[in-house]
Amino acid sequence: MKRAARQKDFDSFRRKYQHFSFSDYRYSVKNNGIELKFLFEIPGLCTFEPTMFFRQPGLGLFDTTNTEMLDNFAFHIGMTELISYWKTTCSPNVHITKHSLDSEQINWWKKLYFNGLGEFFYLNSINTDIHNFMNITSEGTEIKPVGIDTDKSRILVPVGGGKDSAVTLEVLKLLSGYSLVPFAVNPREAVVRTIEISGYTMENSLVVLRTLDKNMLDLNTKGFLNGHTPFSALLAFVSSFTAALTGTGYIALSNENSANESTVPGTKINHQYSKSFEFEQDFYSYLKKHITPDIHYFSFLRPLNELQIASLFARFKQHHLSFRSCNVGSKTDSWCGKCPKCLFTAIIFSPFLKQEEIRAIFRKDIFSDRQLKPVLDELTGTAEIKPFECVGTPDEVNIALNKTFGKTAALPPLLHNYPVKTAGIDDAFDRLLHNIHNEHNVPEELLIHLKKVLNA
Repeated sequence: MKRAARQKDFDSFRRKYQHFSFSDYRYSVKNNGIELKFLFEIPGLCTFEPTMFFRQPGLGLFDTTNTEMLDNFAFHIGMTELISYWKTTCSPNVHITKHSLDSEQINWWKKLYFNGLGEFFYLNSINTDIHNFMNITSEGTEIKPVGIDTDKSRILVPVGGGKDSAVTLEVLKLLSGYSLVPFAVNPREAVVRTIEISGYTMENSLVVLRTLDKNMLDLNTKGFLNGHTPFSALLAFVSSFTAALTGTGYIALSNENSANESTVPGTKINHQYSKSFEFEQDFYSYLKKHITPDIHYFSFLRPLNELQIASLFARFKQHHLSFRSCNVGSKTDSWCGKCPKCLFTAIIFSPFLKQEEIRAIFRKDIFSDRQLKPVLDELTGTAEIKPFECVGTPDEVNIALNKTFGKTAALPPLLHNYPVKTAGIDDAFDRLLHNIHNEHNVPEELLIHLKKVLNA
């Protein structure tokens, strides 16, 4: 009943609060970093003033002499941040001041907002389309791309605390001639451990502290609209700004090929839209044309699938007990052992780790938990849709399960009714382990290195 009522709320809020404005942004250079502030307003309701602080790293000073670059990035980061605040009322008219956007840019932002909010619209049962959900107008000076001196031997690596960014750090640090700089937004304990276990320090890492406005949090508790937003899109702009400040030429994300698959089959609704190759391509094109052509943004793991990444992570045993991917347990630095992310992680590791090693990670025998059957159905494609989590494809899940348990005399309780298959599984497993996807933006030397490590 609550989900059905959201369409009425959506229509009601849009009638009452017809306008949303991105009124201003400011930046201030401090001894220990740079602070950005944004001003958003929903007339008749409230204003929002979220902030971001880019901490000065111990490895060197930020370049703050290029004011055109500072203005450009501050504005574009604000354009990405605003979606978290706009979604509270989904006001039909969005007005941007200080800088103007041409029609191509407006269409670019509308595509990001609409597809990035696909899960939000779906779970709130909101019926709208890309043509009618938002009208964007703008005024002010034109903002132009700027040239930046960057070093392509320096690679900024965003770290989230999960297996993927650990793999990127560990694999890239084996390649001579490059220096890696870990990067994190609001780093949690698992992020710090990943960075330090990989041989780096937080002092010399690039850290951004993002603060949400409490007015938005208050509106969430009062029943205004809430839900998933494309955080990875924000990460793209924020990491690019950080790279520009430090003269870093490469940004190596850790998004895999599996992120391209829709969460709801037959639609473009994808929990991982801003991790998809489509968004990566769109962002890189926008970055070069409207912000700077001197930063190369790509996902190092894009040529790989989840099984290949798990096979690599299995080699880095120093990370096995320290990484965390569970969103439910993120605040307590733990694995909840009950969510889709936990079960998927256990499944994708199962062909490469012993069962006792998997139990040590989750501190439970996750394959004995019969209550996870509905989650298993979602992951294996038995249910209508996949979980709204960053998980792999049903094909990857089923091949991992059949490879691990296909020749087991007695299946664990969770898999008691699972239709185990053995015919052709070894070939399918080998195919996934050795197939390199061609849709990626990885520089050639880094790609050669990735293939060499994968096949070692």
